[in-house]
Amino acid sequence: MAFKLRISGIIEESIVDGPGFRYVVFTQGCPHHCKGCHNPQTHSFEDGEWMDIEDIFQKFQDNPLLSGITFSGGEPFCQPESLYQLALMVHKMGKTVMTYTGYTLEQLEAMDNIWIQKLLGETDILVDGPYVEELRDLELTFRGSSNQRILYLS
Repeated sequence: MAFKLRISGIIEESIVDGPGFRYVVFTQGCPHHCKGCHNPQTHSFEDGEWMDIEDIFQKFQDNPLLSGITFSGGEPFCQPESLYQLALMVHKMGKTVMTYTGYTLEQLEAMDNIWIQKLLGETDILVDGPYVEELRDLELTFRGSSNQRILYLS
C-alpha cells in the first residue's frame, strides 16, 4: 500500500527546525489558524501537492549528514497514518523524528485516533501548543511563542 502526504513543501537541510541538520516536511492543512502564523499558506486542506512517502524517504536517505526528520505544517496530526509510516522508516535508519503541533500533548493523548497515538509513539521530540502572537519570543530555541513546549518523548 502506497502512503501519500499532502505537503506544502520540503526543506532539505535546516538547522532551525530541531537539533542538528534536519529534513523538514511541511504538511498541508491546519485547523488552528493561529494569528500571526509563520506558515499561513499551509492552512488550506485543498492546496499543496500529494507526494508518496517513499519518494520523501528516498530524498531523506540520500543525505547522510541529516540528524533526522521534522514534521511541521500545517498540522502534522491531521495526516497521522502516513507520517507514522514515514517515521518508522526514519527510525529504522537510526535517525530522529521531531513533530510540531498546534495541539497540546494532553489534547493529542485524549484523541480517539489510533494513528495519532502511533505517531506520538514514533515522535522523539514534540513541540506542542498553538503559536500565540502575544507570547512571541525570538530568543526561544525551536519555538515561536513561550507557551509552546519542547517535549522529549523518547
